Amino acid sequence: MRLKDKVALITGAASGIGREAAKLFSKEGASIVVVDLSDAAGAETVAEIEAAGGKAVYVHADVSKAADAENMVRVAEETFGALHILFNNAGISHINDDDAISTEEDVWDLTFAINVRGVFLGCKYGIPALRRAGGGSIINTASFVAVLGAATPQLAYTSSKGAVLSMTRELAAIHARENIRVNALCPGPLRTELLMKYLNTEERRQRRLVHIPMGRFGEAKEIAQSALFLASDESSFTTGATFLVDGGITSAYTTPL
Repeated sequence: MRLKDKVALITGAASGIGREAAKLFSKEGASIVVVDLSDAAGAETVAEIEAAGGKAVYVHADVSKAADAENMVRVAEETFGALHILFNNAGISHINDDDAISTEEDVWDLTFAINVRGVFLGCKYGIPALRRAGGGSIINTASFVAVLGAATPQLAYTSSKGAVLSMTRELAAIHARENIRVNALCPGPLRTELLMKYLNTEERRQRRLVHIPMGRFGEAKEIAQSALFLASDESSFTTGATFLVDGGITSAYTTPL
């Protein structure tokens, strides 16, 4: 087992990448702290893990609030004795996110509150716990758009993921000699609710697919596999990385005509 005796805290674990990572990490031996705002779906994640023989606990948390971030880390240590893996995965993409002219300030502020402050607070309270455990791995979910920008305007989301990328690099440099690794996981376009709510017609889907050399959308399970590598000791010499899992889109991306 690649995560035997480890404790992993995963935000946004009620669905998508977070849920798949929670189940996979558990299968590989980790005890899981499932963090989300969606209580029913979070409980389902826990139930699936426990049904498969794993250990998990659910914590309701708004990652943009300091008290909630502090509490989720506290629950991890009180329930399982330590924290070794922090997967700052929770994020939003607002339906009204657009260009600089059209995007309202409240959309911008909410996006940054979850996508950027949420990662900051996870690290603020998670890093001391990793220190107490003797080190560990932090994985921050960014996006391929943090590297390229997006062809379809989503300025708040793209900017927030760029912030996650730069935050990850600095944290990696600061904490490298404490045996704490920090990496940014950058998925390409995925067949998840987050993206499919925008690509809600076949024409829109095909406009995006034309840029992906593999010719398909990624699956949440595939991103979870990449997160497992970053969480495990197999990536022991990897920190500060922009870990692109994108079907080749960054090697061949152009703006559609």
